[in-house]
Amino acid sequence: MYQKINDYVLHLIRTSSPEKTAWNIERARQGLPATWNYIDGCMLNALLEMTEITGDSCYADFVEGFIDSFVMEDGTIRTFQPEKQTLDDINEGRVLFPLYQMTGKEKYRRAMNVMKKALEEQPRTKEGSFWHKKIYPNQVWLDGIYMAQVFAALYEKHFGSGDYSDIVGQIRTVRDKMFDEEKRLYYHGYDQSRSVFWADPVTGLSKSFWLRAQGWFATALVDIAGILPEGAEKEYIAAVLREMMDGLLPYADQESGMFWQVVDQGGREGNYLETSGSSMMAYAMLKGARLGILDKKYAAEGLKTFHGIMNRYLTFEGENLVLDGICLVAGLGPEKDKRRDGTYAYYISEPVVKNDAKGAAPFVMCYTEVMRLNRPE
Repeated sequence: MYQKINDYVLHLIRTSSPEKTAWNIERARQGLPATWNYIDGCMLNALLEMTEITGDSCYADFVEGFIDSFVMEDGTIRTFQPEKQTLDDINEGRVLFPLYQMTGKEKYRRAMNVMKKALEEQPRTKEGSFWHKKIYPNQVWLDGIYMAQVFAALYEKHFGSGDYSDIVGQIRTVRDKMFDEEKRLYYHGYDQSRSVFWADPVTGLSKSFWLRAQGWFATALVDIAGILPEGAEKEYIAAVLREMMDGLLPYADQESGMFWQVVDQGGREGNYLETSGSSMMAYAMLKGARLGILDKKYAAEGLKTFHGIMNRYLTFEGENLVLDGICLVAGLGPEKDKRRDGTYAYYISEPVVKNDAKGAAPFVMCYTEVMRLNRPE
């Protein structure tokens, strides 16, 4: 059964190059040239996990060649524009850590420092949280925790003093400001200034519970919990993840184990079971159970979700496998784009695509965790 997934991943890398990947559907649709970006970063991270679990170096070899086309000997990164101050661009930097360990190439260490400097210069809210992007002043999005804080935790572990307080503090702000105690879900965005058009003027919160935003946050929590040393900070991250998973599970589709594009509106007209966020949740459940920070029942729940995605959305088109049911993109604003207003109608209006890395990468990450169920570390 799983051989289909091996074939799927190999097909993706065989039809990809640094200049044009099979999984960056967003850039392909816009006709844009290749850049350093979070979408590729998600897939490259998944490919490194494939090498780790299978022992096959073809995945890591592809990642190394891909990154080498962007990272120069002095550590500068082709197309990376730190002046844009966007957390999304930090995500691909997490791939540098395992590559540095595998190869010892000093240019990777230099590139990590370039990205760390960019993160240090990122604007912050008055509460101390990173702005999601310079074009989104005073805004915190769940996505940004994944994009920036996993990299920050890895840097602190390998090259820092072991001070994770800023990372944990920003997660604490998200928990305190963006968690709905009644629904037991997280809002996509929070505007500390309470001035942007999509934000509630009293709370600063966006209007809906978008699945992939929840997924980014859950994935960040489980990855960071796997990085932090034992202690109160790790236990806090684990407690937030447990609370989140406990709150989320009742919203799962009973048959497939998948989750809805707008999480709390299952069955509503236009809503659909979505691949990327479901994959992220399955990954968080599987890895959390493996690390011992979630109850063992979550391994079974994650496996059910994984199989639900595979049965529903992994299909053949001719001789090629495709993964369907992936929301291409969703966001909040900016001011010039009032369509992105955080409503139910907005989230179900975005295109649904095949093979985009925002769905394919977490699906592959799930697969590596499924393989680890039978090959415990």
